[in-house]
Amino acid sequence: MPDAKFGDPRLAPLYDLFEGDRDDLDAYVSIVEEFNAGRVLDVGCGTGVFALMLAERGHRVIGVDPAAASIEVARSKPGADTVRFLVGDATNLPPMQVDMATMTGNVAQVFLSDSEWVATLAGIHDALRPGGLLVFESRDPARRVWDEWRRDWAPEHIEVAGVRVVESWAEVTNADAPYVTFEGAVTFPDGTVVPTSSTLRFRERDDIEATLTAAGFQIDEVRDAPDRPGHEFVFIASRR
Repeated sequence: MPDAKFGDPRLAPLYDLFEGDRDDLDAYVSIVEEFNAGRVLDVGCGTGVFALMLAERGHRVIGVDPAAASIEVARSKPGADTVRFLVGDATNLPPMQVDMATMTGNVAQVFLSDSEWVATLAGIHDALRPGGLLVFESRDPARRVWDEWRRDWAPEHIEVAGVRVVESWAEVTNADAPYVTFEGAVTFPDGTVVPTSSTLRFRERDDIEATLTAAGFQIDEVRDAPDRPGHEFVFIASRR
């Protein structure tokens, strides 16, 4: 079940405002263009930021996300008619043969069980053309980024429609590696409080590589994340 910040109709429209400038996606745009991927599947597309960035550059994009509220936001944006937005996940896609599938941000880490992860890889494998690429990032558990989150996170405030100030906060509530849970809430001016909760799985690089190989992928390259050097792996794997 998606975190409320993605799945709650009250919170999904605020997500982009809290996230701000998504310059972390520039590296993925560069990878898509590096490999001349004309058809792209964006798994876990959320509010459609990355999908629309690609569509603006002439790529044919399908964005899929299980959070209907986020897809509704994506479909309301300028240029949304150039992207095919679907409510769902990689396990229930319509037939397609894309050149590249992507999972940006923390998407690859929301699959907590082995069965969820394996099923997701299988669905993506089926959606790719032979030789098509899967590109995604995953944080290196050795860096223990959750310790930084505990130290650095503070409440955020945004102004909505020029008049309403909304507060959002989160804190790490459990770090029993490989699982890390952070919980928080969004508070509206009328006093309404909407709780949020997310859990991520921090897989070891060897584990990820083993599951990719078992799912029928060839690991072509593992890069460093340019926006967080030394903290994340960026996997580039091709469908065999």
